[in-house]
Amino acid sequence: MLLGPRGMIGINQTGRRAPRATAAAIAIASAMMASAIAASTASFAVPRYDGLWSVSIVTEKGDCDRGYRYPIRISNGLLANAGDSVFTITGKVGGTGAITVTVSGGGRSATGSGRLAGNMGTGFWIGGSCSGSWTAERRGS
Repeated sequence: MLLGPRGMIGINQTGRRAPRATAAAIAIASAMMASAIAASTASFAVPRYDGLWSVSIVTEKGDCDRGYRYPIRISNGLLANAGDSVFTITGKVGGTGAITVTVSGGGRSATGSGRLAGNMGTGFWIGGSCSGSWTAERRGS
């Protein structure tokens, strides 16, 4: 239930019921909002970015290793470690290619964001006192 200035929608500030047109407009707006939320939730399960990706990270600030390359598997829009290294990768990619990721292991973690487009991707990451950029290439399905 949505609340307005006097408690319930459909009651205006004078305490009188709002005109039916206002109540109908609110109902339509609520239905449109619900549809938009459902569409945006479904957009994270996008197979167009599914597959095996090779990610290269470069440290631009801090005393972390200068660079590293690791494989990521994207399945139904969700990211996971696709290699032998003992670290955890979590994240998701949206229908527009916007991506968020967290990599953790050995008591350390880093978060990143960016965008995938076609078979390529770019973005930035930060972890502790280090930060930098990343690039990605799709390597297969």
